Amino acid sequence: MTNLPVDGTPLAADPLTRAVLEIDEYSAGLGWDQPARLFALVDTAKLRAQEPSLAAQLGIDDSTTTSLTPVEQDEIPAGVPLDEFLATIAWPDAVTGCALTVERLMLPPSAEDSEPAGMDEAQLAKWVAKHPDRQEVRMTVAVLRDGRRESALRLREKDSTSEVLTGSALVPGLAEALAATFEA
Repeated sequence: MTNLPVDGTPLAADPLTRAVLEIDEYSAGLGWDQPARLFALVDTAKLRAQEPSLAAQLGIDDSTTTSLTPVEQDEIPAGVPLDEFLATIAWPDAVTGCALTVERLMLPPSAEDSEPAGMDEAQLAKWVAKHPDRQEVRMTVAVLRDGRRESALRLREKDSTSEVLTGSALVPGLAEALAATFEA
């Protein structure tokens, strides 16, 4: 028996978790070494009622049971730091939440002891990239206007739907940056 529905996305009771896992599965289908991707999260029923042609384009009809629909936004400009880009975003009222998927290198906490002192950001990035314990990870983080958050982490070496970790506090800094896009 499997915990995967027909579309391959793990079952999740919470609509936000479900949306995050759908985005993770979509990103996994594109493969690794992809640019960051930004998504608006919209209420599926309102989307069907207010934008029927867009809903049809996205494959959403009366049989769609999800309550949040991720809508991929334009590509994030290359060369612009992610935090600077996110600071430029303001969402219309119709957007219930947003999500971002991004790939990064990470080290286990034990690697902090071996980190050379006095490195600038570029030097630190090179050191992490060459570290033997580095892991490539795809992070998908979503926030809603009401403050709820969810994240999914997928390690490249364990690139399987059944190995995706979820939790509301896995990537708090990125969640804070996304939540700031809803502040007036």
